[in-house]
Amino acid sequence: QVRLVESGGGLVQAGGSLRLSCAPSGRTSRSYTMGWFRQAPGKERDLVAAISWSGDNTYYGDSVKGRFTVSRDNAKNTVYLQMSSLKAEDTAVYYCAATSSVHPIVSNIRADNYDYWGQGTQVTVSS
Repeated sequence: QVRLVESGGGLVQAGGSLRLSCAPSGRTSRSYTMGWFRQAPGKERDLVAAISWSGDNTYYGDSVKGRFTVSRDNAKNTVYLQMSSLKAEDTAVYYCAATSSVHPIVSNIRADNYDYWGQGTQVTVSS
């Protein structure tokens, strides 16, 4: 089992920045692709960004390209989502997720591709 704990959410004004962190624990010896999803009220849970185990491959949703950056520090066993130029429409609960899939990262863009989930952290952007 892998347990994921997110942190770093909060309230920020439009145009501001936040950094989310995700710290996996448990059976982390395997190579997991990590994803950040978000879900706003009444909407589906969508992939925002994902990063391969090595960090060499990343994926970004169209709505966040150029504004968000996903990274990981395997020595610290932590994955980050740096969010800049935040907009009101970025308001959502953000979830960290992990998949052991060996398929290319672009094949792991649906929520049901991921095996483990964090509890979520609220990000609210005021306009």
